[in-house]
Amino acid sequence: MASKSYDPNNVFARILRGEIPNKTVLETEHVLAFHDIQPLAPIHILVIPKGAYVDMDDFTANASDTEITALFRTVGDIARQVGAAEPGYRIISNCGAAARQDVPHLHIHILGGHDLGRMVKPD
Repeated sequence: MASKSYDPNNVFARILRGEIPNKTVLETEHVLAFHDIQPLAPIHILVIPKGAYVDMDDFTANASDTEITALFRTVGDIARQVGAAEPGYRIISNCGAAARQDVPHLHIHILGGHDLGRMVKPD
């Protein structure tokens, strides 16, 4: 299955190429994790695959088992590393326009550091 159309000039692709600085939390062969520049919680870290995947749908359809495992294992590792695992954290990955995905490169938000409340209701 072919990947969705990927924009190689999106902000996360530029971060991966070193064109835009970031505050790295962890980097592995397959994944980069860094602090969000506009945090929505005391802990707000973005975890992205290094491969060119538009969203979760694209990633789960086209990434290797190694890449998929690396991404999700890194999310758990980061949550524990930053102290979010206890008392708890939220992971979010917006997929597509209706979910308000702003950057067309798969990214998972790790949010924590205080009570995040309930999930929002649709408008």
